[in-house]
Amino acid sequence: MRSVRIENVSKQFGQVYGVKDLNLEIKAGEFFTFLGPSGCGKTTTLRMLAGFYYPTKGKILFNERDVTRLQPNKRNIGMVFQNYALFPHMTVDENIAFGLQVRKFSKAEIQHKVDRIRGQVHLAAYGNRKINELSGGQQQRVALARALVIEPDILLLDEPLSNLDAKLREETRIEIKRIQSELGVTTIYVTHDQMEAMSMSDRIMVMENGYIKQIGTPQEIYHQPKDRFVANFIGETNLIECSIQAIDGENVQVRTVNGHNLTGRKQQSSPSLTHMIGDKVFISIRPESIQLGTGENTLTGKITFVEFTGISVNYIVDFTAFSLKVMLINSYDQIKKIGEDITIHMAQDSLYFLGE
Repeated sequence: MRSVRIENVSKQFGQVYGVKDLNLEIKAGEFFTFLGPSGCGKTTTLRMLAGFYYPTKGKILFNERDVTRLQPNKRNIGMVFQNYALFPHMTVDENIAFGLQVRKFSKAEIQHKVDRIRGQVHLAAYGNRKINELSGGQQQRVALARALVIEPDILLLDEPLSNLDAKLREETRIEIKRIQSELGVTTIYVTHDQMEAMSMSDRIMVMENGYIKQIGTPQEIYHQPKDRFVANFIGETNLIECSIQAIDGENVQVRTVNGHNLTGRKQQSSPSLTHMIGDKVFISIRPESIQLGTGENTLTGKITFVEFTGISVNYIVDFTAFSLKVMLINSYDQIKKIGEDITIHMAQDSLYFLGE
């Protein structure tokens, strides 16, 4: 287990920056995720940690060891690629053993380590199978076993679930987290899928255009986003443009562009936001925090969309100048129809204020 420190790292490709001025610390044994849309710099950062790219400037340290210019094979990392990069002509055991053979372990040591890790990834009976005889999820576990059998200081995973169907992704996600927890290896995971990031990570780094937007636990990032990009990217949210009308202690009253007055709590705000009367702000409201009926912040609108998912009923409700997505959990006994009026309310603590 090793910690990772990235100090003032930038990577240029010609005149274009892949990442710029990156500063980051990852704790030993942590499951840390790089999250963001395509082209945000997450894979570039991972490749610099692996040694496939060298930074244009800055330093990378594993514990206190400077590995900035160290070759990949000298970093003691395990890596799982998006396409798994398995050898199709080899058996499961031969694939897993490859890194150990390169490191000149004895045959007895190799077999012992391969048998042990194959059991840990639930492939105990598959040692002699060829890769093309395995399902996608089993192939992914072979790739994971191959990365882990060398007992790496750091495990790097580059979108390893993107080629799996939804059900298999969920099953494999659970398996990866289980194995990582059992082994305690420092793990850095790259994904554009916020559900993967939220369910697996100890902490998440959200990136956009080569910059860090926010670092925090899944709960912090979800409930306390620093800006509109993070609020939109993590989960689903409703963003409404408003202006501040009044401030009374901890209460902040805002008015939407079509004249609705809403009240929230000052403490439910992004850290950089200053509250001044007349300022334009945005409020973020998660769909699942909206309730049917009257209460705090009551609004009445017209339903324009209905979706039944099994767990929830989702509505889109039009309020003339804006629409809200409403998610009602376990509420299918009286599903409303498109065109019907609906009255909803939102607790003051469910409104989160963001700046421009």
